[in-house]
Amino acid sequence: MTLRSQAYTKFIEALASKNLRPGKFITQKQLVELTGFPLGAVRELIPRLEGDGLLNTLDRRGLQIAPVDVSFVKNVYGLRLILEKEAIVQFARTAPITTMQTIHDEHRAILDNIGDNVTQIFADNAQQIDWKFHDTIVDRLDNEIISNVYHLNAIKVRLTYQDRLRLTASNLRRVMMEHLAIIDAAMARDEIAATLAMSVHIQASRALALGHDPIIRDSRKDSEAS
Repeated sequence: MTLRSQAYTKFIEALASKNLRPGKFITQKQLVELTGFPLGAVRELIPRLEGDGLLNTLDRRGLQIAPVDVSFVKNVYGLRLILEKEAIVQFARTAPITTMQTIHDEHRAILDNIGDNVTQIFADNAQQIDWKFHDTIVDRLDNEIISNVYHLNAIKVRLTYQDRLRLTASNLRRVMMEHLAIIDAAMARDEIAATLAMSVHIQASRALALGHDPIIRDSRKDSEAS
């Protein structure tokens, strides 16, 4: 792995750990300190981050972590909708029931143990299960190009979480219930219901990221009505 690739990984880890906030300005020196790599590697890293839409270079102002505005949110979740609706069809068709059952049990355990106050440790564990759920579904497509596009977009989705979403017991219940609706449909090998449930979930998350109340719908009723 090249120094630039290693520096890129360190940058992404800093985003995930919330050491870099959306919209924050940062210098090349700070990037050197953050990544632990020399200035030459950091200078090679910057064009890649710009190309990936994670960093902006502004005249006379320097480097800025991508700000999370309305356009950013709409674009990120629009791409999610395209990728994950296709991925859940393949997942429902081909994923082993044992894999689905494991995912189901992980979500059920989180849902059954949500208290009124969510601790940071519990929230972090739930977040990992959330992300792993989506990663598993997309990677089931076994398409390296799609996976690469998805994983870059997933980084941007996580930026919206940092900037616009606050994890509460209520929101965590909503996410787990929406995931279970997707999983249940997939376990029944019902591609239409699974696709509808995925659409409901992503659109609810997008609404919340845009500052709107998510409209909670029963995707199973939608499936029956169609």
